[in-house]
Amino acid sequence: MSQKGGVGKSTLTRGLAVEAARAGLDVRVADLDVSQGSQVDWYRDRLASGLTPAPPVQLHPSLADALSHASRVDLLLVDGPARADRDTLALAQAADLVILPSGASLDDLRPAVRVGHSLTRHGIPATRLLYVLTRISTDAEAEAARAFICDAGYRVASGYLPERPAYRLAQNTGRAVTETAFGGLRAAAERLTQAVLDSIPEET
Repeated sequence: MSQKGGVGKSTLTRGLAVEAARAGLDVRVADLDVSQGSQVDWYRDRLASGLTPAPPVQLHPSLADALSHASRVDLLLVDGPARADRDTLALAQAADLVILPSGASLDDLRPAVRVGHSLTRHGIPATRLLYVLTRISTDAEAEAARAFICDAGYRVASGYLPERPAYRLAQNTGRAVTETAFGGLRAAAERLTQAVLDSIPEET
């Protein structure tokens, strides 16, 4: 996971971790944003609420430190810092799949596509990049955002994460977006999460 802040990067990481663990995978979340530590806080909230599964979350001072744990688990989810810089390239070079969340505004879409262009210019195959739509208000907004990214030459996961307070409320108690109490929102999160999990290469 990498991109600017505020586009659902940590939210997606949590949903993917919980659902992959629920499917039987040994999952670990590596949080590279040591100044914030929001993933660790969420993990502690999840443990305090007694929720299962509870895939481990750990802060790492560097990508190399995070990757040192990769061989011990089935799936290592790396939540990169909320900025696009040389660390983004290093993360992309090490990853089997780079997830780039984006909202529907041009303020989100343009930087997201620029990151994709930068990565591909540095030799990262476009097929390794997967854009995910988050904080979307309507189907029409989702389709316009999807078209913008596809026109730039990149693939977008099916479905999207709607902009709803219920997702934030779920995460405030250590839940993932796939565990919200509202059935329709839970289904939307499950569809998107499954689409992303299905995009992870089986052979690495």
